[in-house]
Amino acid sequence: MSFCATSNLFLGSGLFDLGAAHECGVRVGLGTDVGAGTTLSMLRTMEESYKVCQLAGQSLSPMQAFYLATLGGAAALYLEDRIGNFDIGKEADFVVLDPKATPHLARRMERTTTLAERLFAFMIMGDDRAVHATHVLGALAHARAGG
Repeated sequence: MSFCATSNLFLGSGLFDLGAAHECGVRVGLGTDVGAGTTLSMLRTMEESYKVCQLAGQSLSPMQAFYLATLGGAAALYLEDRIGNFDIGKEADFVVLDPKATPHLARRMERTTTLAERLFAFMIMGDDRAVHATHVLGALAHARAGG
């Protein structure tokens, strides 16, 4: 199942109950949807998913959010044997994030001391400007100019 908070919020179709989905053993990943959602950015989707969980009285840690956006999404599609992490032999589609992409993000990153804090900053303040490079099947497909 794909959790696309921006679509649910745009349509007013309700708040996804991530906790209940996990309790029922449902495979859940984060997804983007511009048919009804408002962004293709997984960072923006993580931010909105965090807010939806907060409204539902649940928490979404940065570790869990990044899992849902990567290996969790692969597992939801039954593709975790091929994609979703950096295990040897898997397809390597990934982005490189820039912690100094914007002045606000850079300032927030200066005050982080743990990986969870850094991921939370990307999750809440990151957007397409934070994507420094995109790799497809391990090969550089796009790099931001000037970086």
